[in-house]
Amino acid sequence: MTAAPTLTAIEAARSRIAGSALRTPLVRLPDEEGPEIWLKLESLQPIGSFKIRGAANAIGLRSPGELSEGVWTASAGNMAQGVAWNARRLRIPCAVVVPETAPRTKLDAIERLGARVVETSVSSWFEVFRTRSFEGMAGLFVHAFDDTDVMAGNGTIALEILEDLPDVDAVIVPFGGGGLACGIAAALRTLAPRVEVLASEVEGQAPLAASLEADERVEIDYTPTFVDGIGGPHVEPSMWSLARELLAGSLVVSLEETAAAIRRLVERARIVAEGAGASSLAAGLSGAVPGDKVVCVISGGNLDTSRLRTILEGGVP
Repeated sequence: MTAAPTLTAIEAARSRIAGSALRTPLVRLPDEEGPEIWLKLESLQPIGSFKIRGAANAIGLRSPGELSEGVWTASAGNMAQGVAWNARRLRIPCAVVVPETAPRTKLDAIERLGARVVETSVSSWFEVFRTRSFEGMAGLFVHAFDDTDVMAGNGTIALEILEDLPDVDAVIVPFGGGGLACGIAAALRTLAPRVEVLASEVEGQAPLAASLEADERVEIDYTPTFVDGIGGPHVEPSMWSLARELLAGSLVVSLEETAAAIRRLVERARIVAEGAGASSLAAGLSGAVPGDKVVCVISGGNLDTSRLRTILEGGVP
C-alpha cells in the first residue's frame, strides 16, 4: 500500500524540484462576498499544471542507471507533460499512454516536448494505473498519483500556501487520482492540522464522494466530459485508504458550475483554467466550505481554445 509522504520528504522535494517547478503565486479572487477566496495558481507552471512538481521529484530521486531506458507514464495530458518536461531536461526518452478522449491541446503539448504518444481506449488506459504496464513501454514508469515520491512533490504546494497565508482555514483541491489532494493534506496534517483539506469533484465523475457516502470504496458509472483531468470509475484502493484518512470530505459541483467558475476566473482574475482546475473554485463558491479564508488550488490551465470559446459564450462544452 502506498504511504503518505512525510514532511521531511516534502521539504526535501522542494529543493529537488526547484530547477523545474515554479513557486506559484497565491492571489485573492477580487470582489467576492462571504469568505476570502484565494487562488493557488498552478496553471502558471511551465507546463500549465501542478504535475511538473511530482514528476520532477519522482524522476529526480532516480539514479542514471534507473533512467537509462527513459521514462513513461499514463496520463490524460498534464502528467504526461510533467514527465516529458523533465525527461527533456535530462535528455532521456519519454513515452506516454493517453486515452482516446484526451484533448488535442494536451496531445500537441506532449509532442512538442518530444514525447512519444500512444493512444488507447479509456478502459485500457485506466487499467494501466493498476497494472503499471503497457505493451511496448520501456524504462521507468512514473505513476500519475499512486506514488509517494510524486505526492511529496505535490505536497510542496502546501508549504507555499502556509508561507503566503498562514491563517488559511480550508484548502480545496481537485481530486483525480488523489495524488495532489493527499500530498497537500499530508503536509498540512503535520504543519497545520486545523486546516481542512477538501476534494472537489464533478457530478457523474465523483467516485470519492460516492465512496465516502457509502463508507467503502465503490464503483460509479463514469462518462467523460470536458472536465478531463479528474474523475473516473473508482478510487484506486491504496489512494482510497489515504483519502479517507487525510481529507475532510468531497464537494461535488455540476458541469454548469464548473463552466461558470472558468468564466469568473477569466473575467475577474484574467486566469484561464481547465475544468479540473476550476472545479475547486466552483466548490469554493458553493457556500459549503468552512472558515473565512479558503484557498482553491487551480491545478491546471490546459483548456482547448474551442472549449474556452464555448464557455465564454455561456455554454458548456
